Amino acid sequence: MKYVKKKPAILLLQDGKIFHGKAAGKIGTATGELCFNTGMTGYQETFTDPSYFGQLLVTTHVHIGNYGISKTEIESDSIKISGLVCKNFNITYSRKDASESIQDYFEAQNVVAISDVDTRAVVRYIRSKGAMNAIISSEITDIKKLKAILDKVPSMEGLELSSKVSTKKVYFTGNSSSKYKVAALDLGIKKNILRCLNERDCYVQVFPMGTKASEMLKWKPDGIFISNGPGDPAAMPQVVETVSELIESDLPVFGICLGHQIIAQTNGIKTYKMFNGHRGINHPVQNILTGGDEITSQNHGFAVDEKDAKKNKNIQISHINLNDGTVEGLRMKHKPVFCVQYHPEASAGPHDSRYLFDDFVKLMAEKKSSVVKKQRSKVEA
Repeated sequence: MKYVKKKPAILLLQDGKIFHGKAAGKIGTATGELCFNTGMTGYQETFTDPSYFGQLLVTTHVHIGNYGISKTEIESDSIKISGLVCKNFNITYSRKDASESIQDYFEAQNVVAISDVDTRAVVRYIRSKGAMNAIISSEITDIKKLKAILDKVPSMEGLELSSKVSTKKVYFTGNSSSKYKVAALDLGIKKNILRCLNERDCYVQVFPMGTKASEMLKWKPDGIFISNGPGDPAAMPQVVETVSELIESDLPVFGICLGHQIIAQTNGIKTYKMFNGHRGINHPVQNILTGGDEITSQNHGFAVDEKDAKKNKNIQISHINLNDGTVEGLRMKHKPVFCVQYHPEASAGPHDSRYLFDDFVKLMAEKKSSVVKKQRSKVEA
């Protein structure tokens, strides 16, 4: 196991605020929008979540890397964060099942990190000032040079990033003899979403972001899934058009996170960039339809416009955030379509919202049953 020399490192925010720390991970420079995650566990799942593409992650929990790295705890095939800001970057780890240290992991994947930072101060600062771009470096100490690099980083607002993380070719997961066939549009899909579908007797065909609706429907799926992913949903008009066509097929449609925002846009509901996003595994949500509350896993910097949703006669708001009242779920009144802003697959937890996958399967079962009844009535006629 290699130990990194504690070189000085710098975190520079877009408004000129500077934080000092020590080098961790790969020696280098990284840029992106600065965001924070409040989860106390699940750092590896967070690092590999495609929805974090283009972002520098601040972890509010003090210890990162303390239980090592396991190949079983990944949401994609590589680290997707642009870089990491943390307090303690623990190279020594305690878990016997771990295969390597966080330092080896970051070095192998060329990911820059900065440790020994007062992350409480960083989080308090961006909570009051709002999300903004930043740069971390363990190789450049000249603030003017860092500022020049940072000035060239585009704003997350208006940025389409799903094409950077979506699969390049179609693939399948699950058992081909499963009861249900689900066509999934990959905008940055997480592996645990696919596991949750496979566990519910679903055979999933995953399609690249640019796939046309006709191509997905050619497979004759029983349901459609629209995945999570990074970037601004307002910068994806072609995807909105595709999902509109999929909804018109009258098949059950389930969307998560970015998928939720895309489904909202197909109904003429605007999305907007949040002052600070929701990222962590302890966000309280109320299910308005049942009156029940859920502790949820979340990762998003954009949200659905509540006023637009309430004005839409074809839409029902199904879930709200109990911290700030933002829209967390929608259902179409006359179509078997629903979506949530948070992550019911919740790896590494909590599992309060896994029932949504069961709801999706129930819709597919009802649709298949109605098709069979129609076919029987035709034969009898």
